[in-house]
Amino acid sequence: MKVREILALKGSVIFSIDPEQSLRDGVHAMAENDVGSLMCLESGRLVGVLSFREVMRAIRNHGADWGWVNIAEVMAPNPPTATMGMDVDELRRLMLETRVRYLPVVDNGVLAGVISFHDIAKAVLKEQGQENEMLKAYIHDIPQAAAH
Repeated sequence: MKVREILALKGSVIFSIDPEQSLRDGVHAMAENDVGSLMCLESGRLVGVLSFREVMRAIRNHGADWGWVNIAEVMAPNPPTATMGMDVDELRRLMLETRVRYLPVVDNGVLAGVISFHDIAKAVLKEQGQENEMLKAYIHDIPQAAAH
């Protein structure tokens, strides 16, 4: 299974924010859209990722003033990215090695989507279910004489 297939299943809606906005704005956007990350875009270009991890770190480091910190100060800059043609095993390996739960997908220099561990699990489960149904159909269609 390839990244393009996972994006086709989940859709390519991208939730983003300007890194000059406040962390309070970022937390509000994440909660409002029920997402665990925001892509930080500057003039349409990916410059970082804001996830729950960065929010928690900012709360720890800035105390009661966390909400007024600029996202640019706390986002994960220059995040690792996936490509449309990456295989799911390569994708999982990259996510594990870089310790990220949300991976931006870039296609010809343009942000095309975001894939999470949840998206991968859901896509793999669906693919395994389809393979299982195909095997059951194959086994069911074997003539009884050939089975003996």
